[in-house]
Amino acid sequence: MASDKIFVWLTTAVICSLLLTAGCGEPAGEKTMLALKFKPQDSATYKVTTQLEDGIKFEGSSLKEADFKDSRNHKSVEMIFDQQIQSTDGKGNAIAKITINGLKYLSIHKNKTVLDFDSSREKDTNSPMAKLIGQSYTIEIAPTGQVSKIIDVEQAKATVKGGSLANRAAVELLSPDAIQERHTISALPVTDKKQLKKGDNWSSVKTFSFGLMGAKSYERIYTLKEVEEQDGQRIAVVEMDAIPTSEMAEQLHKEQAASFFSKMFDNVEAYTGQLRLDLTTGKVEKYLEKLQSQWVAVDTEGVQEGEEPATLKMSAVRAYSLEKID
Repeated sequence: MASDKIFVWLTTAVICSLLLTAGCGEPAGEKTMLALKFKPQDSATYKVTTQLEDGIKFEGSSLKEADFKDSRNHKSVEMIFDQQIQSTDGKGNAIAKITINGLKYLSIHKNKTVLDFDSSREKDTNSPMAKLIGQSYTIEIAPTGQVSKIIDVEQAKATVKGGSLANRAAVELLSPDAIQERHTISALPVTDKKQLKKGDNWSSVKTFSFGLMGAKSYERIYTLKEVEEQDGQRIAVVEMDAIPTSEMAEQLHKEQAASFFSKMFDNVEAYTGQLRLDLTTGKVEKYLEKLQSQWVAVDTEGVQEGEEPATLKMSAVRAYSLEKID
């Protein structure tokens, strides 16, 4: 009996030594391909929302008595579009036709509404921006989520050209930068390392400009948290956290004067995100990233008992979300 136990122990030890690189007694970990998949004539409907906001707020007895006014700049765009795959190539790239089905556009400058459009409102049907509804453009999308080429957008631009603010805003929505931002899925790995297991991570750098507060770069760190089973589908869940980085130091050096101003403030920020990718269909179910930052400066000099110190708060929001709705 004892000899049997010794034999089993020796056999286990030999097997473990042979599989040492994979670990003994633990699964190697199932790997997952994180990439978009495309099929000709396949289609889906998405809602994409972008938000850019900057604010300034004054607090304290001395400032409230003086002529200091809170101020807010805000720009948000919500677009509903159909994405139809027209063709694919041997590398998995796809030619996609994008058709705009719905649009909301809000622009506020120093608390004053500059442009407010909603394609679902009857009163907005005569706005130049209403001409965007039903318009299409064509792009090439890589399996890595990058927009590799903007193929045909000129016809859509021609329908909204004009001198009014609404015309210019509509043309801006069809600019290369706006199209890239709208359709790029930054949370997917862009290197050859697409076969990942739970806990693996990858990163990319993104830079934001904050006006007087200068520019700042962040390293976005993406981690494959888990693969869920949902209604017969396998959903990969990727979480994103970000940390400030000096990788773009040369570019940031150009805004040195502005960034010096930011050193007078205490800064609190949070930059997070999540991607939910359907591994069965290769389509994004939901993707969002949001940066919230606040700078605070407090002047306690000369403050009398019972008075509130003069406080200046500056805030910024940069947000993006994409959701499959059909």
